Amino acid sequence: MRTRIRNLGILAHVDAGKTTLTERFLYLTGATHKRGEVHDGTTVTDFDPQERDRGITIFAAAVSCDWDDHRLNLIDTPGHVDFADEVERALRVLDGAVAVFDAVEGVEPQSESVWRQADRHGVPRLAFVNKLDRAGADLDTAVESIRTRLGTVPLTVQLPIGREDAFTGVVDLVRMRAYTWRPGSDTYETGPVPQALAEEAVRRRHRLAETVAELHPGAVEEFCAHGTLDERTLTAALRDLTLAGEAVVVLCGSAYRNRGIEPLLDAVVAYLPAPADLPPVRGEQPADPTAPLTALAFKVTTTPTGRMTYLRLYAGTLRKGDTVLDTTTGRTERIARILRVQADRTTEADHAAAGDIVAVVGPKAARTGATLCAPDAPPVRLEPPVSADPVVSVAIEARLGRDTERLATALARLTEEDPSLIVRTDPESGQTVLSGLGELHLEVAVEKLRRAHVLEVTVGRPRVAYRETPALGVTGLTYRHVKQDGGSGQFAVVVLDVAPLDDADGEDERDFVFRSTVTGGRVPQEFVRAVEAGCRDALAEGPLAGHPVTGVRVTLTDGATHVKDSSELAFRTAGRLGLREALRRGGTTLLEPVVEVTVTAPDSTVGTVLGDLAARRARITDSTTHADTAVLTATVPLAALFGYATHLRSRTQGRATFTTRPAGYSPAV
Repeated sequence: MRTRIRNLGILAHVDAGKTTLTERFLYLTGATHKRGEVHDGTTVTDFDPQERDRGITIFAAAVSCDWDDHRLNLIDTPGHVDFADEVERALRVLDGAVAVFDAVEGVEPQSESVWRQADRHGVPRLAFVNKLDRAGADLDTAVESIRTRLGTVPLTVQLPIGREDAFTGVVDLVRMRAYTWRPGSDTYETGPVPQALAEEAVRRRHRLAETVAELHPGAVEEFCAHGTLDERTLTAALRDLTLAGEAVVVLCGSAYRNRGIEPLLDAVVAYLPAPADLPPVRGEQPADPTAPLTALAFKVTTTPTGRMTYLRLYAGTLRKGDTVLDTTTGRTERIARILRVQADRTTEADHAAAGDIVAVVGPKAARTGATLCAPDAPPVRLEPPVSADPVVSVAIEARLGRDTERLATALARLTEEDPSLIVRTDPESGQTVLSGLGELHLEVAVEKLRRAHVLEVTVGRPRVAYRETPALGVTGLTYRHVKQDGGSGQFAVVVLDVAPLDDADGEDERDFVFRSTVTGGRVPQEFVRAVEAGCRDALAEGPLAGHPVTGVRVTLTDGATHVKDSSELAFRTAGRLGLREALRRGGTTLLEPVVEVTVTAPDSTVGTVLGDLAARRARITDSTTHADTAVLTATVPLAALFGYATHLRSRTQGRATFTTRPAGYSPAV
């Protein structure tokens, strides 16, 4: 039974058509009876008022539908970089994905980012080249961008019938038949390959079979013997290559015009894995409904009717009324209700089994990333989703003093729902600081406080998360920590070499590397570990401006102990104070977060856009022209981008757009 489930996500860059594609899935499978449109604010998955106001997906939404006797559990994910954490949490629990690409733009910056996220999670994918009805759409150009920018082997299994406005259908190169859609019709007709495309279809089919045979050992023998692959062999090989991540099957169509969607649904069933098809990883058990329960909480939401926890069941069966163990906290929780989710609507269920994605009501303390298990079975801890570090902060406070406590409660709920939001109190100013992944991320969070929690708040100017890194190395710094105030004292001597990390270390610039070259047992191993812990403590605040320190290599070269007064605490203190002294002597350089900005603007406004970017300390890295449109790529300090969206619109009369993605840190100028 579990082989008839597909858990998949819809991934793409902003405005590539993810939500429209999800709407067509729901409509064509009978899950809805009317096609929703993003521009009308009538889509099922973009149900939040902010999503409808802004016309973008902000929160990952789960829906389900049935196709060809299979249950499809879909998650429509955001395409904006500020909400990449929503994508991360979804990918952690999905078995497959459909990556959507614009047929005009090809692989865009956030397309590449979500693709890399899926790579990290080992999620098999299909590619759908959307918007073939647009002026300038070209399947081959889009496919070539998939090959060059994503570093994968695209296996194109369809050939478009017609171009741009005349796009009416596709040729299935696996079965060598045509699907065509009449204008205004939601159904397609199947027929032979059009005579005008017959020769091209045969050529492309041969190229597809040849590429598959090169990649798949089971297909090469048949190809060598017959010069081609039959439908069954080709389909099986395409599925194997998809599951192994060695290639990606590419389909095409137009979600808005409802063309090419049914073949894509067929491909989801044919090529993407069922829960039972994937090997157990990260501590998970096989997808066996009779095994002890193992489930991962990947999303928490609060609604007017209560708290909902979204679960992916990896093993076992969950029933209403069951008691489960949260192995993260050691607490037991009772499952009061099990809900099948259709975006903002739910239906109750008596049980859920391995492979299912459901929401439950009842758990009071389970957070995102918690593992829920059967209390009478050996406890299991699944790998939780990883949240990105916040890079932008704002000071926030209630406008009315009597709302201060309500604001604290509302912020706690926000961070529970979205772990990429961090709330802290500034030790110097006493202000409440809200940190997130970008300016839009914080705008959405603040607006949610105003709408959902009915709070009037004031917000300070966003602040970015600066870092410090060593400017110069310090060799042979000796630090003595000697303290005697009655009773046992503290004695520790450490000799440290401190230097900036460089490429030879093979480490990311944000990392901390600690090594010990002490010989002869002059510093016992347990004290070496204490020195490392002390050095990590020292990285919390740099000497320049109190920002966290990154990119440090510390080598413990020597030390001394006392037979009675040396302890782990003494050496931890020596490590902390010794590294602080070394950083003061060598000095630190201030680092600021930078982002890669891609601006798409009409040719006539390029000069204005370039001048504005230069004023924001941008470094132009690429510039291309397509028709009458220029695409500029630049690296810009994050602090210089606050308010850029409004400024760019006003400078270009609303004709230019831009996207960003994190690009690390660089020295502040």
